[in-house]
Amino acid sequence: MASFHGVDGVASVESGRQPRLLEQVRARIRRLGLARRTEEAYVGWIRRFILANDKRHPSDMGAPEVERFLTRLAVDGSVSASTQNQALSALLFLYKQVLGVELPWLDGIERAKKPQRLPVVLTRPEVAALLDELTGTPWLMAGLLYGAGLRLMECVRLRVKDVDFGKGELVVRQGKGGKDRRTVLPAGLVDPLQAQLEEARRIHQRDLQAGFGRVWLPDALARKYPRAAAEWGWQYVFPASVRSHDPRDGQERRHHLDESRLQRAVKQARVRAGLAKPATCHTLRHSFATHLLEDGYDLRTIQELLGHADVSTTQIYTHVLNRGGRGVVSPLDRG
Repeated sequence: MASFHGVDGVASVESGRQPRLLEQVRARIRRLGLARRTEEAYVGWIRRFILANDKRHPSDMGAPEVERFLTRLAVDGSVSASTQNQALSALLFLYKQVLGVELPWLDGIERAKKPQRLPVVLTRPEVAALLDELTGTPWLMAGLLYGAGLRLMECVRLRVKDVDFGKGELVVRQGKGGKDRRTVLPAGLVDPLQAQLEEARRIHQRDLQAGFGRVWLPDALARKYPRAAAEWGWQYVFPASVRSHDPRDGQERRHHLDESRLQRAVKQARVRAGLAKPATCHTLRHSFATHLLEDGYDLRTIQELLGHADVSTTQIYTHVLNRGGRGVVSPLDRG
């Protein structure tokens, strides 16, 4: 039986020559080009699974341990269905992609069912009130969330080359599910976005003069285009205020703006605007879709702008149109 030494689950089988299991997980995730957030989440869940089973090697465990772990999360941890499913996805990845073990029992484990809830949507006056309480970069970013239907991380990861002023569109790279898509660039944000790019260029020039200026690129792109990391087009539209060391390779780079800055700004703006709805950054994306439906755009068009894999996901916005009961006029209102 394999045993572990240390929290990181050092897969030190009797020979002591095996690499650390979690290092194998990280290497596999990076080789597949998955997001850094996915890496941290999967490594975290795999570590917790191992510790919950007295540091036994996953190859010595099976369906009972996995089901017990997920049940404990739900019962004792009271975690949401999406959190349970993320934990299951991490364990599926471990067994299939890292250990190379095809285990039918894992596919048979049912995923937790997420409750069907309507998204929070702001009215147009509420969106205007929220945006009026923002200034500077947070205002511009929030404007893109609402005006282009961007997700929070799609906004902060936007690169210079993906802003097309001529066509009036934004290209979202590696969105949810690893898909690229095009969406609208609001005409009202063209001038402030150009000003933001001018500031980003000045920052990039200063970094180059200081011997830096190389932005992070996915491994495959970095190998294929070794000089691209220093090119203007690959820089972030919303760069961080300071450079930092990349935890993956230790290199000092300027990353994109931390998303928590925008999240805090939107939360504070909501309070100042006196909005009762629990609006977040993602609420602006929901509002984008709903308001397009109100304007008469078809579901298929909105689906493409949002990057939904299936139109059924987009259909949820038909239930939150501000028309009252799906557009039905109550008989009480009939004169």
